Amino acid sequence: MSHEVTSASTFRYSAVTFDCPDPAELARFYGEALGLPVAFSTDDFVLLGRNGAAGLGFNRLTDYRRPTWPDPSQGKQAHIELGVDDLDAAQARLLTLGAVRPGFQPDPDRWRVLLDPAGHPFCISTLV
Repeated sequence: MSHEVTSASTFRYSAVTFDCPDPAELARFYGEALGLPVAFSTDDFVLLGRNGAAGLGFNRLTDYRRPTWPDPSQGKQAHIELGVDDLDAAQARLLTLGAVRPGFQPDPDRWRVLLDPAGHPFCISTLV
């Protein structure tokens, strides 16, 4: 059986969406950390981004369960990597915005693992 394609569709990366208990709070954290404005907002969903660029979305999930990284009992669900110029300064700023630094750090001289306000692990690195 042959499937004839009459027109080609172009795909582009537009956003990644994180499940969370409070979309406004998580959007505030990432918006301040990355300097991204709110592009769209409802009570249950917030999208950060600029016109023509990929964004970050935050979706309310009523029965959201925080990741327990590095304990695998509740998987990390998503993982974002942020490139920074200075690990110590970036970590300090993110902690003041509401991030948490877990005790386990796989390679703290090369990258740092932090947890956002909803518990999602993310990394900061000078390697990106």
